[in-house]
Amino acid sequence: MALGHTRNMRQRKQPINDLTALQVREETQVNLKSALPHLLSRAISWAEAEATRGAGVGRELSERERELARKVGVTHPERIRVVAVAALRTAAEQTGFLDPGMVGLTLGYSVFICHGHETVRLLSHEFRHVYQYEQAGSVAAFLPGYLLQIVERGYASTTFEIDARAHERTDL
Repeated sequence: MALGHTRNMRQRKQPINDLTALQVREETQVNLKSALPHLLSRAISWAEAEATRGAGVGRELSERERELARKVGVTHPERIRVVAVAALRTAAEQTGFLDPGMVGLTLGYSVFICHGHETVRLLSHEFRHVYQYEQAGSVAAFLPGYLLQIVERGYASTTFEIDARAHERTDL
């Protein structure tokens, strides 16, 4: 019997216990952390290609959106392009680092937003990620630290996500 397992054999459809779930999560984090150096070049290549694609197909910001981007620190809001997408699940599955339920993703100056989710709050959050990319200097410079924090702390606890949430706005 597994450590801490007190259910009878007929009840095994649910997770054994919280300790087992924690062990699986820690093993996954260790596996991802050790694999990260090998995955980084592919992740960066994918992100740079998607950022380039987004720059070519995305829409320019309105003047009010450019002002919103400036308010959250973006130096060059005129470079931002917003791309409406049906879903971001594929990106999450391809990278293995992202939440399949996410509705916004920023890669450099390209901001991908799922249809029906384009709000001032989400745009300000994603624009703050643009600022973070600007501070890092490039997608290739930003991603290693961001992905390492996701592996070590979990998505919501990265300093980048905490910072982006702190800069969310509800008004243009």
